[in-house]
Amino acid sequence: MLEEEKFIQELKEGKRIAYSHLIDRFEQKVFTTCISFVPNKEDAEDIAQEVFLEVFNSINKFKGNSKLSTWIYRITTNKCLEFIRKKNAKKRFAFLQSIFGNEIPVDKARYFTEMNHPGIILEHKEKSEVLFKAINQLSDHQRVVFTLSKIDGMSNKEISEIINKSVSSVESLMFRAKKNLQTLLENFYKNDN
Repeated sequence: MLEEEKFIQELKEGKRIAYSHLIDRFEQKVFTTCISFVPNKEDAEDIAQEVFLEVFNSINKFKGNSKLSTWIYRITTNKCLEFIRKKNAKKRFAFLQSIFGNEIPVDKARYFTEMNHPGIILEHKEKSEVLFKAINQLSDHQRVVFTLSKIDGMSNKEISEIINKSVSSVESLMFRAKKNLQTLLENFYKNDN
């Protein structure tokens, strides 16, 4: 713990070596979380860069009430949700078209199928596209809990620290997320036949 406090102090002092160490330590973890939310390599890389910019710009606001890693994951999930909201707003019309069977725009198809993430590789690219559509229809809290648990493999305790909710709240959100996903996927396949 003392070592982490020293490390955080060096970050706050703007020491280059500390920032280099921070990127070495968290770069892959942040990218993996980003690609879990946003299954497109370039977009995930852009978001990861934004996360580190935010960390660098906000390190002096870090109070130490949670672990540094928890704080970084919190920034990561917020940046991912922000990106998805912006992307969804721009793509809403195309998204609705794709649900109702019209041709999916090329960039939209690429966005959902350009994946090679262990938690997401599914039998067919169409299935992964449908799954991501369904996940993106969940509430923000349900989406974060489901993604961090099922795709990033985090424990309920880790997730509770990241989203500032109790473990029982995380369990409840996970239960509702699974139930909602099941309904969304059943409806999709029912309408698809």
